[in-house]
Amino acid sequence: MSSAIAVPQHTLSESTHARTIDIHGWVITASTNAISNASECDALQSALGFPLPEMTFGNNLLSLEHRPSGWSLTLDAKGALSSVKGGELEEGDGGVKVGYADAWLKSRTDPGTSLPLPATVAAKPYDWTYTTTYPGHHPDASSESETWTDADPDDPAHTIPLSELTKPDPILFYAEVPLFEDELHDNGLSQLLVRIRVMPTCIFILARFTLRVDNVLFRIHDTRIFHSFTSSAPIPIVVRQLSGWEAPYDRVKRQLPRRNDLTPLTDVNFIAKVLTEMPSEVSQAVGAGTRWRGLRTKMQVAKLESRG
Repeated sequence: MSSAIAVPQHTLSESTHARTIDIHGWVITASTNAISNASECDALQSALGFPLPEMTFGNNLLSLEHRPSGWSLTLDAKGALSSVKGGELEEGDGGVKVGYADAWLKSRTDPGTSLPLPATVAAKPYDWTYTTTYPGHHPDASSESETWTDADPDDPAHTIPLSELTKPDPILFYAEVPLFEDELHDNGLSQLLVRIRVMPTCIFILARFTLRVDNVLFRIHDTRIFHSFTSSAPIPIVVRQLSGWEAPYDRVKRQLPRRNDLTPLTDVNFIAKVLTEMPSEVSQAVGAGTRWRGLRTKMQVAKLESRG
């Protein structure tokens, strides 16, 4: 029997809408709140220039700061929606054009409908699926710590070790932070959800964007972020994996356990499992024929060089 893992010194704190862990020089805060109110939505919509998702959690965020190096990262709704394409879609944007899209856009942008835009926002085209490859952002844009470089495929430290993540170690901190969700006028789902867990040996974050356009396609974009507390590297690093997959609706539908039960098609975990288990030449090369630039897997690292 393996010996129990040692739990490192850490502190937990909690307020009405936020929880924080302080561990190994990291300060990590997850803030979860109700959906944004009307005035908050108006302000964000005015800044972005297009209608917001039906459920926008503008006050939710996940923030990380590594105090010895000053490296920091934030994931929030404004950052995620800022990476959604506004205006006419171009090659690589992965635009989805279906019969009801024009009517759906009109319902969101025509001031004569029951869902008018604020007077300060001009109605214009945008990516109605809210597709985003948002990997988080660095609050201090001038900081050198924001630099990500391509991982070295020959360096095992530049990977995310599944064996470490699947250990039955205690979870010291866990949070789910929804950033936005929209049912695409009852024609599917667009959702971005961030999860984090902190264990005695590591930090792991999964930010997953899920898109279902009924009878058209499924799409997933994952940002995985990993940091090991036990690495022997002279300079600690953060590893980031960016991955995108998509497939035609019917191709995923064929993977249903029971042909007449469509319920799994609304299950984000089922969708992700099917897409990620398809051959990469199917789900990342051909996809659903949209030529979306997010179809790839890319590994990157950021060095946490001490300021002292």
